[in-house]
Amino acid sequence: MRGLVQRVTEASVTDKESGEVVGSIGTGLLVLVGVTGDDDEAGARKLASKVWNLRVFPDTEGAMNVSLAALSETDPDTGVLVVSQFTLYGDTRKGRRPSYVAAAAPGHAEPLIESLVAELEDLGATVATGRFRTDMAVASVNDGPVTLMVET
Repeated sequence: MRGLVQRVTEASVTDKESGEVVGSIGTGLLVLVGVTGDDDEAGARKLASKVWNLRVFPDTEGAMNVSLAALSETDPDTGVLVVSQFTLYGDTRKGRRPSYVAAAAPGHAEPLIESLVAELEDLGATVATGRFRTDMAVASVNDGPVTLMVET
C-alpha cells in the first residue's frame, strides 16, 4: 500500500458527474492511496499509523516536528481526506501509456481503503473520503509545500 500524503490548508473531492462535494477538510492531510493485489489489512493498519503519526506539521520554531495526532489535540478541526488512487501504481518505465497491472482490482482495494479509514478513525482522526469508482475532481492547497510518498 502506498499513500501520496500532502500537508494541506484545505482539500476537497467532488463527484464530477453530480457536482457534489463528497469530502472536504481544512487543515490536515490529503492522502491519495494506492493498493496492490498483495496488500492486506495489516498494511492498511500500518499506513493509517504512519499517516497519523507522521511529523510534518511545524512546531513553534517552524521545524516539521508535529504529527496529525498531536495537532488534533490542540486543533480538533484538523482532518484527513482519503482518496483512492489506483494510478499511484501506474508503471511508466516502458512506452508512453502507463500500465496498471500492479494496481489491485476494485473488489480487493475497496475493503482495504475502508479498513484504512476505519483505523484512522479508531486512532482519533476526523476523516473525509472520496467516493470509490467515481470520476472525481480533487482540489488541494498544499501547505509548505509538503508532499511525501508513504509506503508499507
